[in-house]
Amino acid sequence: MPPLRRHIETCNDMASLAGLVPWRIGSARVGWLTEDMARRLRSVRGAFDAQGGDGLELVAGEGVEARSRALGDVVAHLAAAGVVSRRDEAFDVRAAPDSEAVARLDRGALSPLGVISQGVHVNGRVRRPDGLHLWVGWRAKDKSVAPGKLDNLVAGGVPAGLTPMQTLLKEAAEEASMPPELAARARQVSRVSYRMSDGPGIRRDVLHCFDLELPEDFTPVPGDDEVERYELWPAGRVLEAVRDTSDVKFNVNLVLIDLFLREGLVDPGSEEGRRLRAGLDPGP
Repeated sequence: MPPLRRHIETCNDMASLAGLVPWRIGSARVGWLTEDMARRLRSVRGAFDAQGGDGLELVAGEGVEARSRALGDVVAHLAAAGVVSRRDEAFDVRAAPDSEAVARLDRGALSPLGVISQGVHVNGRVRRPDGLHLWVGWRAKDKSVAPGKLDNLVAGGVPAGLTPMQTLLKEAAEEASMPPELAARARQVSRVSYRMSDGPGIRRDVLHCFDLELPEDFTPVPGDDEVERYELWPAGRVLEAVRDTSDVKFNVNLVLIDLFLREGLVDPGSEEGRRLRAGLDPGP
C-alpha cells in the first residue's frame, strides 16, 4: 500500500457500518453501536425502546435538556460498569455535522455510543524565501491519546454550544499562547472525516481544517500541559515524517495529507492524489 494511503486506511478500519446497530433521538439517527454496546443499552431500564430491526430509540422528554439528562443517566450507568470514562465535557449530539443539535453528551461516551465528534485543526504556516514551513507541536508524553506524537499547531474538540471558529480561538490561546486577533486570521479550507474502531465503540470524527498564515516573528509558546514544545519545519520535512514514519498523531496525518494535496506537495491530479482526496472525507 502507498505510504500516505496507509494512514487513511488506518483511520477508516470501520469504513462500513454493516453489522452495527443504529440508535435515534426521535426521528434523528445520531449514533451507531456495536452489538455488545447495543445489548448493554437494552439492559438500561427505561432508557431505550427497541425498534425491531431498526435499532434503538432514546426514551426522553421533549427538548435538548430532557434528552441530555436522559443521556447523562445512561453515561452514569456505563461509567459505573467501567465501560466509559467520563470526561466532564459536553459535546453536541447531531444526526449530521451541519444539522441541529438534539442533545448533549459527555465526551467520554461519544465513541462508545458512535456519535459524531467534531474538532478543529490549524496548520500554522510560515512563508519563507526557501518555501513553506509549518509549525508542529510535540504532544505531552502523559496524554491519554497519542502521547509524544507530532501534532498540528492547534487542535481540539468542538464542545457543546461552540462553533469551530470559537473553538479555534479558545484552543489557540490555551495551547499556543496566541493572541485572538492573530488566531482570527485563520481560514477554514477543508474538512476531513473518518470512522475508526475505538474500544467498545466507533470514532465518527469530523475535522475542520484551517490554514493560518503566521509572521516570522511569531513563536508559539505552550500555554497548558497539552504540548511540550513547538518546532518550525520545512513542509518537505513534515511530508517525510508523514510518509516515512509513525511519529505523527493518527488523525493529524489526514489533516496534513489534505494540506500536501492543496499545496501540490503531492500531485492532486495523479491517480494516487485522487485516491487520497476521495479517502479524506467519506462522510461520518
